[in-house]
Amino acid sequence: MSTATQLSSAKPSARPSGSAKKAKRHWGTHLFLTMMAVIWLVPLLWSIYTALRPKESTDANGYFSFAGPFNFQNFIDAWNQAGLVKYLFNSAIITIPTVLITLFLASMMAFAVSRVSWKFNISLLILFTAGNLLPPQVLAAPLFEIFKHIELPYSVSASGSLLNTYISVIAVNTAFQIGFCTFVLSNYMKALSPDLTEAALVDGAGIWRQYWSIIMPLCRPALAALATLEVIFIYNDYFWPLLFIQSGDLLPITAGINNLQGQFLSNYNLIAAGAIITVLPTLVIYLLLQRQFVAGLTLGSSKG
Repeated sequence: MSTATQLSSAKPSARPSGSAKKAKRHWGTHLFLTMMAVIWLVPLLWSIYTALRPKESTDANGYFSFAGPFNFQNFIDAWNQAGLVKYLFNSAIITIPTVLITLFLASMMAFAVSRVSWKFNISLLILFTAGNLLPPQVLAAPLFEIFKHIELPYSVSASGSLLNTYISVIAVNTAFQIGFCTFVLSNYMKALSPDLTEAALVDGAGIWRQYWSIIMPLCRPALAALATLEVIFIYNDYFWPLLFIQSGDLLPITAGINNLQGQFLSNYNLIAAGAIITVLPTLVIYLLLQRQFVAGLTLGSSKG
């Protein structure tokens, strides 16, 4: 082989590799995601920064300044003044049963419309999904009147009705969230192989056994993803508790944080510290279920 031939064969190819093409093709997506991440993180980081500064420092230098000192006194004051332990307990009483009831009912409905062939499965799925298109505020006045006229023993409700009880908030949140969960779980269950339930049916397994012992264990990633989302939705809900609960002792933490609001003067450093504290429970839940959350969102994304 001649020297010229060897040199020509040793020259690198001018054609870009597949990875270079892919990187060039997705630079716009990466730029967009970076910008969105910054937009979401700036308010959070600024709230943390404000919560770490004493009010005297911001009064002297302004909120848009970088003067110290920094400490955790606002967090201690917010925890003690707002009584956040009681409100966190109220939020747990509302959030945990709502999430469990919603996922249980939605999983049964999703199984019925996705794994069982019958006449009204598609119609019911459309009906459940269409319920999410209705603004909750439209039903605020009718629901308030209905709950006011539903009588309960005074041992259960101090108002003698469904108002001013955890039950009213749990029922409404369940009703409004069950459609979304049914839609997500039904699509997830449709992706599972039909051979699983057919084999179980041949072995003599009934509908309940197919649902509970075969399909539900395979839906753990989707259930974990939905549980994370539902905890965030319901825990952060402000409208329904404020509408149905009049007693301050029963309010969740989203409404109880108003205790940090002064009548004539607002300490925004203190409010920022209280807001950061309210975020911590949902952040912990997300970190605990992060792997299942990502798996539930990405499973089936590569299928045609």
